[in-house]
Amino acid sequence: MEFDLENPLENLHSDAVSYLFLIESDHTLSQNHSHTLKARDLDISVRRELVSLIAKLSCTLDPALSYLATNYLDRFLASQGISQPKSWVLRLIAVSCISLAVKMMRTECPDVQDILNQSDGGIIFETQTVGRMEALILGALQWRMRSITPFSFIPFFIALMGLQGSPTGRVLKNRASEIIFMSQREIRVWEFKPSMIAASALLCASHELFPFQYPSFLKAITESSYESVEQCYKVIQDIAIEEEYESALNGVSRSDTPINVLDHHFLSSESEKTNGITVADSPLRQERDLKRRKITPCGNNPTIHNS
Repeated sequence: MEFDLENPLENLHSDAVSYLFLIESDHTLSQNHSHTLKARDLDISVRRELVSLIAKLSCTLDPALSYLATNYLDRFLASQGISQPKSWVLRLIAVSCISLAVKMMRTECPDVQDILNQSDGGIIFETQTVGRMEALILGALQWRMRSITPFSFIPFFIALMGLQGSPTGRVLKNRASEIIFMSQREIRVWEFKPSMIAASALLCASHELFPFQYPSFLKAITESSYESVEQCYKVIQDIAIEEEYESALNGVSRSDTPINVLDHHFLSSESEKTNGITVADSPLRQERDLKRRKITPCGNNPTIHNS
């Protein structure tokens, strides 16, 4: 059966969501490992290089495949670690994680082997070599290939908000998915369960896109809960703000041409009049605007659970 991040279980039944909540901890990196990695710069740099390699090698494939491959990578690193981070070893690990994700998702890509064997330094791995590394990764993951991720809980929370099948629900799901994708780069989210990340991403997306409806969405989640998402929400929102800030900086740098410089004063004036964000807006002002939009739901003690 083809693996789907939203439906990781082979046999879905009426208690599927409750079962997901029950077993999600088995697919969550331990908080101790997160703290250990943060204290070791070498491990952080190795992980960063591996994530970059996976993103590069799978850039033409489904983003969900890249997410799954990185999920396998993080679980492998948490269990196994890398004693000798040589460049060819890192590349072999990245290729093997992608290969496993391709097999799990049964991605139809005629050129997948060409993608997996991309090389900047002439390194092309034989099938047997990749197979041995795959076996090592599978052992470290205890053959739990149907990863429970935040995407597994998105439909549950969308339904909890009363938005199942609605245009608003689809918009929220798309934006929350973007936030989840980019949050995977951060080891700060490792200490949180997938369900907490999913709820936090949806709350962040709803506050960003539908601020007037946000209180009702927050209430729907907090009234059906047992576990606080306050800390996770803050982390996810910080990641979203940082992404917006980086995008603003990139946009300004790309538009910094002589013509745009000449138009800068006029565009800035128009931006002030409309109180909107344009290419000419100051990145720092954009950051301040975003931070003003931040809210701290601590007073309501946001929590989640399976109801």
